[in-house]
Amino acid sequence: MRLSSKGRVAVTSLVDMAIYCKDDTPIKLSDISKRQNISLSFLEQIFFLLRKNGIVQSTRGPSGGYTFAKNPDLVMIYDVITAIDENLRINNCNGSDLTDNLWDKLSNHISNFLSSISIEDVKSNNFLIKTNENVEKIYMNH
Repeated sequence: MRLSSKGRVAVTSLVDMAIYCKDDTPIKLSDISKRQNISLSFLEQIFFLLRKNGIVQSTRGPSGGYTFAKNPDLVMIYDVITAIDENLRINNCNGSDLTDNLWDKLSNHISNFLSSISIEDVKSNNFLIKTNENVEKIYMNH
C-alpha cells in the first residue's frame, strides 16, 4: 500500500482549511496553494472530488471558496482518502496465498486507525493521544 501525493495533499489542504477557516468564511484554493506550496490545478482536481463526495462545499463569487460540509471533528481521514479514490488495501506483492491473511489484517488496522482520526484531531495533534491509547489497549489484551 502506498498513499499517493493526491491523498497526502487532500489531508494537508483540509487541515490547512481547519486552521485558517474563521466563522465559516470560505477559503480560497489559491491561499492554500500559496501556504502549502501545492499546485493550484492539482488542488482543483482534489477539491472537485472532495466536493462531489460531501467533504467540502463551494461558494461562488468574489468572496467565494470552500468550507467544510460538516464540522472538521466529523471529517475522518479514511473518508477523505476514499473520497479521492485512493485504495487502502495492501497488495500481496509476490502472489503467495500464504500471507494474504496478514496483509488483510494490516489493511483493516490501517483503515480502522484512519477511521478514528478526524481532520480536527490532526490539526490539534490529538491523533497522537489516540494512537498511544490504542497501542496501550493492544498490549493490555495480549
